[in-house]
Amino acid sequence: MKACVLLSGGMDSVTVFHQALRDGEVAACLSFDYGAKHNAREIPFAKIHADRAGVPHHVVSLDFMDRMFTSDLLRSGGEIPEGHYAEESMKKTVVPFRNGIMLSIAAGFAESIGAGAVTIAAHSGDHAIYPDCREPFMRGMGEAMEQGTYAGIKLLRPFIDMDKAAIARRGAELGVDFAETWSCYKGGEIHCGVCGTCVERREAFLLAGLQDPTVYEQTPELPRLF
Repeated sequence: MKACVLLSGGMDSVTVFHQALRDGEVAACLSFDYGAKHNAREIPFAKIHADRAGVPHHVVSLDFMDRMFTSDLLRSGGEIPEGHYAEESMKKTVVPFRNGIMLSIAAGFAESIGAGAVTIAAHSGDHAIYPDCREPFMRGMGEAMEQGTYAGIKLLRPFIDMDKAAIARRGAELGVDFAETWSCYKGGEIHCGVCGTCVERREAFLLAGLQDPTVYEQTPELPRLF
């Protein structure tokens, strides 16, 4: 089955892209520029991986989200909070219904190009703060995509029960160069090392027993380890 992969350029989506390449045919990749502070740093990595694999890569502008939605993740929002991903303050980075919007576009695009599925890298580490990354949402969205398209577009979420350390290990098995991925929500020249996604990234490599190739501005002691 041909799949359309949501490829942001982060370590999760790059890993799921390489897994999709291994498991079947990837018809195209979609990246979304929705006004996040880190989009300009992340999307170029998506293009690198798609181009190297010879897969068409499309960037969809969702600039209305920066104007109409409230989130500190967006350029129109406040400062990116620092700390662990699961902390209450990280809810400020939630962009309302982001995945619902992106998956709706991806479903229509997938049907338009003759693909039968959309693949997303949502994982268990996202569940704490992102309602549209949890399995109940994904199950409902998947049903809507199947019922709302003639092709019965399926929603594939192979990492939904995996944490980021497991994804890091999977990526290593697939030969992913994680130096060619971006996580930091602040979107600076290098990873800050202290925002929620940087902390999660650092923690994932440590728990996976893998060398972290990322250059960080700061590497203070991690807030917690499991």
